[in-house]
Amino acid sequence: MALRSLQKWQGAGNDFLVDVVEQGSTPWWNPQRARAACDRHMGVGADGLLVAAVGSTISMSLYNADGTVAEMSGNGIRCLVAAVRRATGRSDREVRVQTLAGERLVTLDLRDDRGTGSVDMGPVTLGATLEGALGVAHVGNPHVVVVDNPDWDDVNREEMAAKLAFQLGGANVEFVEIIDEAHVAIRVIERGVGWTLACGTGSVATAAVCHQRGLTGSEVTVDNPGGSLRVTLGEGGARLEGPVRFVANVEWLGG
Repeated sequence: MALRSLQKWQGAGNDFLVDVVEQGSTPWWNPQRARAACDRHMGVGADGLLVAAVGSTISMSLYNADGTVAEMSGNGIRCLVAAVRRATGRSDREVRVQTLAGERLVTLDLRDDRGTGSVDMGPVTLGATLEGALGVAHVGNPHVVVVDNPDWDDVNREEMAAKLAFQLGGANVEFVEIIDEAHVAIRVIERGVGWTLACGTGSVATAAVCHQRGLTGSEVTVDNPGGSLRVTLGEGGARLEGPVRFVANVEWLGG
């Protein structure tokens, strides 16, 4: 058994456990341990577990709630940088983080237990449209965007999401309502998590697909169930802005 000192943070309701470790230390987390910690009934509870390896650089490893590995999280990376600052006393406003999707620049304004930040999310790659979907986008991870229908219930949405995600070998699925050219609302079934209160990469993917379809402009507010995120699309890639808030320190005894 090992005692791990974790921090819990959330961004627009998208919550994460963060373990800040020394770069080069022996990896401790694996899918089984991450799944146990993220379990909302038998563990602490979170959408994912982040490991921040800190040294001359900072790297991010991300486990989804089911223990699978994810490439990138727009909300999670803000939480990770906030946790690193809290653990190390660093005050850098801009931080570069290595992820499986590539290097990402995070800008964070943090005061005490809360703040706001932006992430340079890199390029968004638009894929071939699937039948029943508005579009497909890759933001370091795969997404399918569907125009929501108020007559659907969540069972309908879950069945549709499973079929669409299967065609991509696994994907996040966003159900979008277009409010106007600068404002949309989404609900997300996240790969490896299920229904979630917010998804940063999903907000970027939705904005990119809607912009491609001529439904929105290049700057879009994306309402998630847990809060609003701001997406700006540019030639060099997308930028995501949103909140971050400290939840708790956690002592996790894992085996």
